[in-house]
Parts: sequence; structure tokens; C-alpha cells
Amino acid sequence: MVSMEKKPALLWTIEQGICYFSLICLTLLPAAETILRVFFHSRFPASPGLIVHFLLVLGLLSGMITTRAGDHLSIGLLQYSGSEKIKHICTVVSGLLSAFTVTIFAWCSISFIKIYLSPWQIIGFIPDQVFALVMPIGYAVMAIRFARLIPLKGKARLLPVLALVLGTICSLPAIFKFLWGFNAPDLAYRITDVFFSLAWHLKTPAMILLIIAALAGTPLFVVIGAAALILIQGAGGEMDVISNQVYTALTQNSFVAIPLFTLAGFFLSESRAGERLLRTFKSLFGWFPGGVIIAAVCMCAFFTSFTGASGVTILALGGILYTVLSENAPYPPKFTIGLLTASGSIGLLFPPSLPLILVGAATRTNTIHLFLGGILPGLILVGGMIIFGIIMSIKIKVPREPFSFRQAGAALKNSLPEILLPFLLVAGYFSGILSLVEIGAAAVIYVFVVEVFIFKDITFSGIHRVFARALPIIGGILSILALSQALSYYIVDTQAPERFARWIQGAVSSKYLFLLILNLSLLVVGCLIDIFSAIMIILPLVFPLGAVYGIDPVHLGIIFLINMEAGFLTPPVGMNLFLASYRFRRPYVEISRYVIPFLLIHLAVVFIVTYIPILSTYLTRLY
Repeated sequence: MVSMEKKPALLWTIEQGICYFSLICLTLLPAAETILRVFFHSRFPASPGLIVHFLLVLGLLSGMITTRAGDHLSIGLLQYSGSEKIKHICTVVSGLLSAFTVTIFAWCSISFIKIYLSPWQIIGFIPDQVFALVMPIGYAVMAIRFARLIPLKGKARLLPVLALVLGTICSLPAIFKFLWGFNAPDLAYRITDVFFSLAWHLKTPAMILLIIAALAGTPLFVVIGAAALILIQGAGGEMDVISNQVYTALTQNSFVAIPLFTLAGFFLSESRAGERLLRTFKSLFGWFPGGVIIAAVCMCAFFTSFTGASGVTILALGGILYTVLSENAPYPPKFTIGLLTASGSIGLLFPPSLPLILVGAATRTNTIHLFLGGILPGLILVGGMIIFGIIMSIKIKVPREPFSFRQAGAALKNSLPEILLPFLLVAGYFSGILSLVEIGAAAVIYVFVVEVFIFKDITFSGIHRVFARALPIIGGILSILALSQALSYYIVDTQAPERFARWIQGAVSSKYLFLLILNLSLLVVGCLIDIFSAIMIILPLVFPLGAVYGIDPVHLGIIFLINMEAGFLTPPVGMNLFLASYRFRRPYVEISRYVIPFLLIHLAVVFIVTYIPILSTYLTRLY
């Protein structure tokens, strides 16, 4: 018999193993599909269906791992109050709300599987319902883990159990539907009507409480899901619409690229690729004033374009770049920290950035055009940071290194496989040979071969560490995207985007005034919620306005993303500020001060890109 101590470890091993298997399948199936299509004019049987259903499995199980690690994305502004008592209360309230809400998601998933998925729908040789079982299992495990992580003692330890029980009681409409389908007894319908009525009357105070809960540190996917749940039910919709939308989101082909590029980014960050690239950029630009700044900014842009998350760049590269800039060069620590904090999100406009992919999926805009549209604005932003760095370097008289063709050639040769990576991927995608998913798979295979077999930075035993580091990030992103799809469904279903567009058109006649209001609004949004939630929830509201004011969809998408980048640096809750505070072990207020010059540069570029649309649209005319 397995002991109680070994049961959690066994469960962790199983869930990690399934996640690893799913990631490997998401990589190898598109690769096999490409080889069969290009060389044999054939297809891998049931490949599209298997790929998206492995994404579903990965999304829920990696969400379980993210919950176990306590790594779900959150705002948690109140956690920085300095008071241990307030922190404890925030942790308890967040845990109870999370356990309560995710319990409802679990019950809704059971109802959805029984009512809406056919047992005769086969994916490969596996029934669709079998894949979908990961939804109630995943959410149930998450709910229990949220409950177990709540730091309570004595009789107060019953509160997490009460949260799970209340979540089950509030799931009665979904449970009734699971038991009786659409032929429930009258009593069940009367009870369901009570829940609809309560949701309608309580939706305003519930939204206020959810905003407070978000500030207290409740995971954003829980807040977004709870908001979608109360709004949909308050409008008379069925509870299991939530699960329907989660299933829809996590079986979208366009989302498959997200875990693939994230995994490729972690293979790069866990190897010595950063050191090789730094040596290369230093050897190429070290003779120039601010050469080390150029190296640091380019490296941050390179890594962020693959991971799609500025936090990964700050956490992975922050240490090595801080050492180079402040210890091996006479840059003041406040300048160094400000630069690295600001540069942590500087690559989001370069392909194959995940936010660009999501904007394309959310708005049905040509992804290639978005890739092209982000290049010039991205270069301007990089250039602005570099110019400021050069001015600082001249001011403090940073010594330059003599240029050596020999050293530069050797360094370039050593890092050539990593430098070629984005060019090879973009060429494969723009040529039409590879789809976006196949590009993601190619990125993982290429980086795996380079870092494991060519440079041997990562041993076979170290591959496990790369997967383990990537999974919490993947789980956090996919959890948010899945529940954001549900809230986006409610927004679109209520025709809010069209009504909002008509109202704005009546209130604001000038296109340029509208763009100014849009910039200011998006800066606020960017500092309050993460970029993935914003794309799925806010962008559907903004996008119809583009047609009203004659704004090119690509231009609007780039405006949206560059504002989100600036929002990462904007107090009070810019995400990069919190991450930099954690990474560099400096007070949050200090980080906010250090980043001000770089935020001003970023805002200047935001307005340049906003009011000169040709910067976003010129390259799209060439394709």
C-alpha cells in the first residue's frame, strides 16, 4: 500500500509526466505532419484533433502544477502593505475565494462533458469525453490545493472545507443538469431560478468584491472566471457555458504555439545562450559608447520575443546583466535596474511574440501582417533605450573596449546557431512552408538540438529542469486564456463592443482625440491586468472602434500591445516593477523611481507609433 506521505509525490510525478508527454506530443506531431506533407504529400492520421486535445490536457494539468507552486499570475497590491496581518488576511481570503470558485468550475465541467460532448466523437482512437475528463479532474485538484495552501490553524482549518462545500452548493444548477439533463424535476428548476435571481441582484457588489480580491492577490484566472460566472448566470445563461468556453479556448489551434514558444524560450534561458550572446554583442559593440547597453537591450528583446512574458526575461537574465552593467562597468545601480526593468518587455513586438499571435487569434487579423507591423515600432523602442544608454555612457565616461575582428568573429561563430534562430523561423513562416504551430514545434526541436547536442549546455538529466521551469508559466498563461475566453464570450454575446463603439463615435468625433483617449485608457489597463487577459477581454471592446475611425487593424493591434508594454512599467501595479523588486531585492518604491526615465522614453514611442500609422503598416504592404 502506498503511504500517505508518498501519495502526493506520486500524484505530482504522474501529472508532471503527463504534462511532459503532452508537450512532447505537441512538438513531435506538428513536426511529423510537416515531414509527411512536404516530402510525401500525406498527413498524419487525426493530427489536428490530437494536437489541440493534448493542448487541453496540458492546459489543465499545468494549471494544477502552477497551483501547487503558487505561481498563478496575480496583482496582489495589498500584499505590499508591509503589515504581516494584512498579508495574512489577504492570503486567507484569496485562498478561500479560489477554492470556492474553482470548485464551481469543476462541477460545471462535469455537466458540460455529459450534456454537450458526444461519446461517439473519436479523436484518433480516444473518445472526446476521455480527453475532456481532464477538466473536472484538473479543477477539482486545483480547488483542493487552494484549500490546502491556506495558512490556518485550529478550528479555522475548517474554513477551507466550508469553501469547498459552499462551492458545491452554488453548483447545484450544474449538478441538476448533470443528473437529469433538460428534464429536471420542478424543484430543481425552482432552485436554479433562485440562483439566477441571486446572480442578477448581486452582480454589481460581486464585481466590486472581485476587484478588491484581485488587489488582495487572488489569482487573475479565478477573478476573471468568477466575473464571467456571475455575469453569465445573472444574464440567464447556463453555468456550464464557462466550461464550454474553457474547452473551446484550449482546443484552439492558434493557442498551441503558446506552450511551444514558451518551452523554446526556457531551453534558451536555462542554457548558456545568454552568455554567448552577451559576448557576441559586447565584441561587436564594445568599442562604441554604450556598447554594453546595446548588448543588454538586444538580449532582452531576443529572449522576450520567444517567451512572450517579460517576467521570464527579468528573472532569467536580470542577474547576469546586472553583474555586467553595474559590477564590470561603472553604471549606477539605479540606472542598471531601471534599464533592465524597462527592457524586460521590450521584445513583445518582434516575431514570434506570443502576444502578437494572440492578437491575431482574437481579432482574426493576419498574423504575418502583425509580425511585420511590429518590427519598425519595436526597433524604434529598442533604439530609444539604446540612445539613452549611449548618452549616459558618454556622461559617466564608460571605458570602451578596442574592437577585435578576431574576437568578434569567434564570438559570432560561437553564438551563430542562436542568432540564426529567429531568422530561420520567420523565413519558414513567411514563406508559407510552415504554419504557426509548426514554427513553434520547429523552434523547440531546433533549440533542443542546439543546446543539448551541439553546445551540451543542458544534459539529458537537466531536460527535466527545463520542463519543470516552463510548466508553471505555461499553466498560468493557459489558465488565464481559458477563463478570459468565457468573459470575452459574455462581452461579445451582450453586443457590448458594438454599443461601446456607437457611444464613443457619438461622444468623440475626432480620430486623434480618440487615439489619445485610447492610449490613456490602455496605459491604465496595462498596469492593472496582464497582457494575456487584456488581449482576450479588452481587445474585443476596442477592435470595433478601429473600423469606426478608419484605423488599420494591424496599426490598432500594435497600438494596443505597445501600450500594454508601457503599462508593465506604470505604477501602482505595473507587473515589471514587482518582478524587478523581487529579482533585484530592492523596495518597490525605489524600482518605480528608477524606471521613470525609461517609462518616459516608452511613452514617447507610444505616441510616435500611435500618430504615425505608416510605421505599423508600411512593411505589411510588401507582403
